Amino acid sequence: MTAITTTQESWGMGLTATKTRTAKREVPKSRGGRPTKSAAIERDQRLIEVATRLFLDRGYDATSLDAVAEAARVSKPTVYARYGDKRGLFAEVLRREIARWLAPLAEAAEVQLTRPSDISVEQRLGEVGREMLMFTCGPDAVAFSRMMTSQAINFPDIAKLGKEEGWMKAVSTTARFFDHLVAQGAMDLEDTGIAAEVFLDVVVGHTHRMATFGTPLEMKSAERRMRSAIRLFLAGALGPPGRVQTARKGAVPRRPPR
Repeated sequence: MTAITTTQESWGMGLTATKTRTAKREVPKSRGGRPTKSAAIERDQRLIEVATRLFLDRGYDATSLDAVAEAARVSKPTVYARYGDKRGLFAEVLRREIARWLAPLAEAAEVQLTRPSDISVEQRLGEVGREMLMFTCGPDAVAFSRMMTSQAINFPDIAKLGKEEGWMKAVSTTARFFDHLVAQGAMDLEDTGIAAEVFLDVVVGHTHRMATFGTPLEMKSAERRMRSAIRLFLAGALGPPGRVQTARKGAVPRRPPR
């Protein structure tokens, strides 16, 4: 059985982080002594990849800019000039990782919208939920959730970034998916934004929290819980038999401004 490792609720989580490269490379220079544009892009990418791995391996507090600069083969002033300080570097790493975590959710939702109409809503939501389990409970996502939680009090802007770039974008992506299902007459929802928040909470929220607390979970058990949660969610989203079929397909679902 596949084990799901662990960490907290700040959302958007499950990539496979890139490994630090240690091989030495020549960095082409322009005639003015500064890196060419392509070399600067390569340097920044290498710097972020190295920082990602060090943050994951050592945690936020134990990762120094000296260590990042040395491993990335750049000067410490270069790191400061590019990101300001360690918090700025961590924010950039987090922003990139959250974007990676959210990509599977958007892709899964898009795929489900193209499925044949005879595929049940429960099955569609199950496929989306399975993708979310994989990326929100992966070891890297859990590790970054823990780091965000531990730094939230001292650096509230980090927590804000996690909320706005992670949780709120995940809700928005799920709400758009629900908008399409409502328009198709497959679901009957008054507010797809609230429905998306509830769905994410009940389907993967608990599993993600347990992972951040360090509780090992088996994928088979997590999927069983997910399917049960989806049925509970649909009991409210579908309502009494026949209600969805009589709902106006052209109705525009209400979503509060965010």
